[in-house]
Amino acid sequence: MKRLILKCTIGLLVLSAASCSKYFDQVPQDRLSIREIFQNRSGALGYLANVYTYIPDEFNQRQVHETALYRTPGPWTAASDESEYVSPGNRAKLINNNTLDATDETMVKHRWKSWFTGIQQAGEFIENIDQTPDDQVGASEKRQWKAEAKAMRAIYYFYLVRAYGPVPLLQQKYNQDTPTDELQLPRNSVDECFNYIVQQLKEAQNEGLLDNAASDAVSGMGRIDKAIAQAFIIEALTFRASWLFNGECTYYSSLANRDGKKLFPEAPGGAAIRANWQKVADECVAFFNTYGARFKLMYTDRNGNLLGSPDNAGFDPYESYRRGVRTLRNQISNNTEMIFFRIDNSAGTMEYDRMPNDRRISDGAFKGGSLLGATQEQVDAYFMSNGTSPINGYRADGVSPAINEASGYTEDGFSNADFTSSTGQVYAPAGTRMMYVNREPRFYADITFNGQRWFEGTNGGNITDFTYSGPCGKLYGVNDYTSTGYLVRKHMGSGDRNQAIICILLRLPNIYFDYMEALCHIDPASPELWKYMNIIRKRAGIPMYGEGPNALPRPADANSVMQLIRKEKRVELGFENSRYFDVRRWGLATEFFNRPVHGMNINADGNGFYVRTKVIDRSFSRQYFFPIPQGEIDIDKNLIQNTGY
Repeated sequence: MKRLILKCTIGLLVLSAASCSKYFDQVPQDRLSIREIFQNRSGALGYLANVYTYIPDEFNQRQVHETALYRTPGPWTAASDESEYVSPGNRAKLINNNTLDATDETMVKHRWKSWFTGIQQAGEFIENIDQTPDDQVGASEKRQWKAEAKAMRAIYYFYLVRAYGPVPLLQQKYNQDTPTDELQLPRNSVDECFNYIVQQLKEAQNEGLLDNAASDAVSGMGRIDKAIAQAFIIEALTFRASWLFNGECTYYSSLANRDGKKLFPEAPGGAAIRANWQKVADECVAFFNTYGARFKLMYTDRNGNLLGSPDNAGFDPYESYRRGVRTLRNQISNNTEMIFFRIDNSAGTMEYDRMPNDRRISDGAFKGGSLLGATQEQVDAYFMSNGTSPINGYRADGVSPAINEASGYTEDGFSNADFTSSTGQVYAPAGTRMMYVNREPRFYADITFNGQRWFEGTNGGNITDFTYSGPCGKLYGVNDYTSTGYLVRKHMGSGDRNQAIICILLRLPNIYFDYMEALCHIDPASPELWKYMNIIRKRAGIPMYGEGPNALPRPADANSVMQLIRKEKRVELGFENSRYFDVRRWGLATEFFNRPVHGMNINADGNGFYVRTKVIDRSFSRQYFFPIPQGEIDIDKNLIQNTGY
């Protein structure tokens, strides 16, 4: 059968236009051509749907080695210091032990190929949609759909640059007839890449994107609209202004194309740094001014009923935060803080990884694999209920905590009574180790610790026991147990593990933190900075800085303010695929990622379990970016490899 073949950027990226679309898989290939696809509405809309298929499905980070061309999950959570997969074959370990190389056929090759495929298909859609008869697709819809494809193309470039550094920009048409010598493409520079991403997103905003995709009667929420484009403009400018990309990172200062063209900018002066962050701040203000009425943090009571404000009676910080990061498909319209998300996803896999493997439960739908363990380092990052940090770092051995005495934190003994919220939420049952008592609400929403009650529901309500011979422990689990003595709890809910959960990729706090970071570089004393920091803290149910009950003092110097922003972001956006990239772009990877991660002693019972224990060593030296796939380097003689590979 004849098959339409598209040459995507470079030689190895040869694929069928139908490669990932269920729609196209149903069309006989001997009757399929681009021209015929766009002769009717269903064909055109199906092709646009295909462009969307490469949006990451970050719920399946355990099986990145098994995923198809589309979905493109990354290893981000377990490749940061937030968590550790027990499986020795998890691909995050290639990053953590510094053995990832350019010949990797899974993470390295698939993400490059997938996002460039999305870019190619977006371009094909833009080029061909105008041939669809007007009685099938009207002029206004054509403009809208072209703008969506243009925005998706820019977003895929953002994902590529975030993972691989600067990449070739395809700014002309390439097809099966393009001469091979014209496919010998060099990498564009950092500035060319980010300028193109921002320019394309702004053009899409002005050329047809809807103000709110929920108003689209054809497909509704999930489509790109102006607000999503604005969020990615902010994200792109934030990365461009950061240490890794702005020229301050000397590791890439000599990276150049074969013609000598430098790919990274020269080291910036103070004025240039502030100017770059001013661009971020300006776009954040534009986002708030335009979409502030549409996007707000979630505020609910204990039962999840929307309140609209944390000042309303019955406000529950635990439930408000939990529902802000976890939404069912039939509740999309209720979540006012998620901006960009993937509806079709691998929620079942994510839930299995984070649910206890509890031998007391016989129904497989109500227990999981205990596979994704939160690290002790991430557990230590959560604040106490008084808003202060429990520890001030680690002593010379890298394990023993330097306890912040003012926080009230202690690691000794067990509680005599339930630790509850003001609304009656039982955060830590009686008998809980004191190191898990009196912590902030987000801690209890994000971490399953030994002695915590698993969510209520059918077959639920058990007290978790991760000690060696406990019902959730290593002895029973064999291959399915937590290697840290904790489980990641974020995104989980009551009931079974087969619930249709939305995979949220960007939510309002992402923009808040971009804005705070920008203001810290411009004016660390800015009232606007503290306004948004305190919005986050008030919803979290902990004391704010400089205002409200039990207010904490506001530091004045930029370094101290930035440290607070980083600490707060680590908690609020924990396990949401932010920290992997943040620590790299801040230039702090050797500080946080070039050291072992720790947990409890899962090989012991009783008090022996509560001993801080090294889980695994980690090494960081060159892994700021993925390597360019070696197959691409072999075919494209103008494509140079990232430093260190």
